[in-house]
Amino acid sequence: MEAKQIKENLREYIVGHFGVPADDPEFNDTVHLFDYGYVDSFGAVDLISFVQERFGVTVSQGDLIAYPMNTISEIADFVSLRKSGAN
Repeated sequence: MEAKQIKENLREYIVGHFGVPADDPEFNDTVHLFDYGYVDSFGAVDLISFVQERFGVTVSQGDLIAYPMNTISEIADFVSLRKSGAN
């Protein structure tokens, strides 16, 4: 799965699960999902679960510290890294 598809899957999930309006001008692949209120701390757990289930990767506590995962682009980069076999 290429980065473009990963981003599309993430975007669709976030819009649907967190109720982001389709015409929201600030919502994009580089907006900070937490600072801008798209995802709260409870939603972060749901988002991580989705990432693990949808893309077949494991996200550890250490990963949350070592890798920025605040934007769709950052999450997609992490998934791509893991899918390539990198730790």
